[in-house]
Amino acid sequence: MANITVRQDGGQALARRSEWDPAAWARDLLRWDPFREMMPGFPSVFAEGMAFSPAFEVKETKEGYQFKADVPGVHEKDLEIARTGNRLTISGKREIEKEEKGDTYYTCERSYGSFTRAFTLPEGIDGEHTRADLKDGVLTLLVPKRPEAQPQRIAVRSAEKKS
Repeated sequence: MANITVRQDGGQALARRSEWDPAAWARDLLRWDPFREMMPGFPSVFAEGMAFSPAFEVKETKEGYQFKADVPGVHEKDLEIARTGNRLTISGKREIEKEEKGDTYYTCERSYGSFTRAFTLPEGIDGEHTRADLKDGVLTLLVPKRPEAQPQRIAVRSAEKKS
């Protein structure tokens, strides 16, 4: 489960990867799987256990929240998106391709399987008008804000004009 957090750098954190960032280093280290490099030699044994976990990009716009995920090879019928209260759950699966007898694999780095991601949405969303699109292997989900939750411009009147 992931909560939506506000990042004030406007996405500049990706551009500053050359700077020393212990948190980024730890994230990269925790994602590293030393046994993954051994898997290419054993495609039939480990292919079932390889986890498919698409990375998500979540951003807030003036109109709402936009979720994007790269899900190549996942069909529309294999995706399920549900919202319960302020909890958004996205799940799906990518099926392993049929393996023919006599095929010789030299490397097997693609991952297959099921995934589930859950996000806690902030207050003020319009869940009734949520839209999801799957195009070219990219899932785009738009969760709009309610009109009263969107920022409104307030005109400033000076005291001189009142009299």
